[in-house]
Amino acid sequence: MPDKLQDVIEELALANRILGNEGVLDAFGHVSVRHPGDPGRYLLSRSRSPALIEAGDILEYTLDSEPVRPPTAHLYAERVIHGCIYQARPDVTAICHHHAPAVMPFVIAGKPIVPVFHLGAAIGEEPPFWDQQDEFGDTNLLVVKPEEGASLARALGDHPVVLMNRHGATVVGADLKELVSRAIFMCQNAEYQLRALMLRAFTLGASPTLPRGEIELAGAISRLPNVVGRTWEYWSARVGGGSSVAAAPSRRVKRVKPARQAARRKTGRRK
Repeated sequence: MPDKLQDVIEELALANRILGNEGVLDAFGHVSVRHPGDPGRYLLSRSRSPALIEAGDILEYTLDSEPVRPPTAHLYAERVIHGCIYQARPDVTAICHHHAPAVMPFVIAGKPIVPVFHLGAAIGEEPPFWDQQDEFGDTNLLVVKPEEGASLARALGDHPVVLMNRHGATVVGADLKELVSRAIFMCQNAEYQLRALMLRAFTLGASPTLPRGEIELAGAISRLPNVVGRTWEYWSARVGGGSSVAAAPSRRVKRVKPARQAARRKTGRRK
């Protein structure tokens, strides 16, 4: 178990860096994973920008979001998001909370994100919204109280994604690799949806979305092990995560000086 635990810790640190590199996370946002040997605990970094997180930053928490060992560093204020969802969803093994720029226009406007291309089906038919003000009135929009985390978990229900009005989104997965792909595909889908909506506005067309049957079938493909593994390998290589993908050898192109080009055209000779 210690070896497996260390592998999961390393994978969690890499997941943070991938999501930072792909623009899902910036200085804020966080990723967690359920403890591989104890479903009543989870792993989450100390409060740090995700793109910088290393294995040594990872801490262990109870599902009440209390650190197992006395902390020596600052903790994420919104860690109750993770603990409350793990309590409510035994099937969930990994969670990401983010404020990705691609998603923010939708949660600010209160407009749904719906699948518009095949990989976007990973988010489900239509993610639910959660508005903190409905239940708790005016807040600073951070989810810091257990009752707030429990309310968010109820809004998530059995969906893979919940949108948070004027705040961001929370994504869940059966494992870290599925979570990372879902979070990235969600942002790509939001970008495409917004662009398509702008095009439709000029042509007075209907809002774009995949039919329900396509969402179900394409969503199943996005969870296949070979798809999840392939995307993880690609994003790991982009962030420098030790992927086995080798870079293609570069070809050096010999540059011809302008004067020589002119001489060739004049004489018709080639070298």
